[in-house]
Amino acid sequence: MAQERTGAVTLAGNPVTLIGPEIKPGNKAPDFKVMTRDRMETTLSDFNGKVIMLTTVPSLDTGVCDLQTKRFNEEAMKLGDHVEVLTISADLPFAQNRWCEASGANSITILSDHLNMSFGLAYGTYIKEHRLECRSVFVIDSEGTIVYAEYVSEVTNHPDYSSAIQAARKVIENKASAY
Repeated sequence: MAQERTGAVTLAGNPVTLIGPEIKPGNKAPDFKVMTRDRMETTLSDFNGKVIMLTTVPSLDTGVCDLQTKRFNEEAMKLGDHVEVLTISADLPFAQNRWCEASGANSITILSDHLNMSFGLAYGTYIKEHRLECRSVFVIDSEGTIVYAEYVSEVTNHPDYSSAIQAARKVIENKASAY
């Protein structure tokens, strides 16, 4: 049975239960299976060797999630090809397509965990009471190690954009200096 963490985060001030482990810097990034917007299966291993910024949102159709995803889309343009930015929600791929077309978000990859909540269970972001992802950000280096993890304590709040972006830039700088 999957680990349950009660009260790790709140949603609109109410404690919720997260299913899955708490992922911390230094952990090996767990693999997962999600769907692309064209309903094809993809996994973390499909992005092997890349620096990855993973963001999760409860639903792209809410205000904070919309703003967060647009912000990370802008940051992805600045980070260029050095970082792959993935945003995961439990929204259906059809809703994700509609959102992407309306927002013009084309610098990030939007993925759906709706089918079996594989990502949520692997990263401890699955909100049991609502079958949604909690708001979180993870940065994974090109060797597959978590270097940054944030579970936003109140799901209706924004993540710490600056710290997440700084973590991704630090990985890029470290990778560049290794050559």
